[in-house]
Amino acid sequence: MQKTKTLKKLLRIGIIIIAIFSIIFYITLKLQYRTYSKIINENTNKIISKVIENYPEVKEEDILKIINSKGPAKENILEKYGYDKEIANIKEMKETMQKNVVCNVIFIIGFGVTSIAVSLIYIVIQGKKIKEINEYIKGVNNGNYTLKIEDNAEGELSKLRNELYKTTVLLKEAAENSEKEKKQLSNSLADISHQLKTPLTSISILLDNIKDNPDMEKDIREDFIHEISKQIEWISSLVISLLKMAKFDSGSIKMENKEINAKQLINNVIENLSILIEVKEVQIITNINENATFVADYKWQLEAITNILKNAIEHSNQNSRIWIDVENTSVFLKIKIKDEGKGIDKKDIKHIFERFYKSKESMEENVGIGLPLAKTIIEQNNGYIKVDSELNKGTTFEIKYIK
Repeated sequence: MQKTKTLKKLLRIGIIIIAIFSIIFYITLKLQYRTYSKIINENTNKIISKVIENYPEVKEEDILKIINSKGPAKENILEKYGYDKEIANIKEMKETMQKNVVCNVIFIIGFGVTSIAVSLIYIVIQGKKIKEINEYIKGVNNGNYTLKIEDNAEGELSKLRNELYKTTVLLKEAAENSEKEKKQLSNSLADISHQLKTPLTSISILLDNIKDNPDMEKDIREDFIHEISKQIEWISSLVISLLKMAKFDSGSIKMENKEINAKQLINNVIENLSILIEVKEVQIITNINENATFVADYKWQLEAITNILKNAIEHSNQNSRIWIDVENTSVFLKIKIKDEGKGIDKKDIKHIFERFYKSKESMEENVGIGLPLAKTIIEQNNGYIKVDSELNKGTTFEIKYIK
């Protein structure tokens, strides 16, 4: 309905414009015609007057017949009286002027009609494109991002279509990412709830036992209290790790990058894990250049490499060895941690950096957040980590910091 009204309005405007131009053009031609007619009539009168003056026997009617006649005879007769061919063509000039006026009016009307027709066709085509874009936008507003309206043609509408498509792609990606993040958050909350449920249940049962048995033997009571403390410590560790991950996710962590001596960093990591190393009776063999350095946040890299080495120790066999090698070049610093442990199954190796992921070989108290946190920290300092493993032959973690 709206489209019909627009077309009618444009058609009326076009007809009015053509009519105005036609009238102006016609009036201009008419004025020119009158001017030329005046000149022609004056010349005709001069011819008649001069002929009669020189040849009184010639009648005025005869001269008019000669002037209004056509053909070579007329030209010869007028030349006889002393007039050239240009004056002899007065009649033809008048007729030509009249024909020109008619032809020009027809031409301007034809041109106007053609212009209106072309304009209407263009408007119809553009209207169709606009309608298509409108329908496309409605689809996007309804969450339909599957439509595709790429258009390589020229024109402003085509550019608009292409820009809309780009915007749609961005909206689609944002919607997918938002949906993915919601799913990840939901899964993370479920994992956290599951992780907390077991220790909290254990603490609750132990406390109920202590409360219901006031005469409980001292040794048993102390064992229960020790187990409660252990579970609380585990929950505290989980909460701290989750808070750290949340800070990285929110982008609120600001790295304080300074030059780090690799040997000093590795020695501090080993010192942090000395008790676990002693319990597992693992031998740590290092090969580190004294002058090997790189730029990063010392505190966070200490935590990241501690998590990786801790994972290697936990999955190592009793009385086994772990090698820590540092390679230093002008382009990067590489830390390689290799153990002789159980190794990682191929189906698990691609998931070890996923939060809360636990393989069958994982320890019961393992939360599944240490390696993901380490990977996040390393990547924050322009580094990356990869792992290579084979069942019953050990695992190698390789960390590379780009200088």
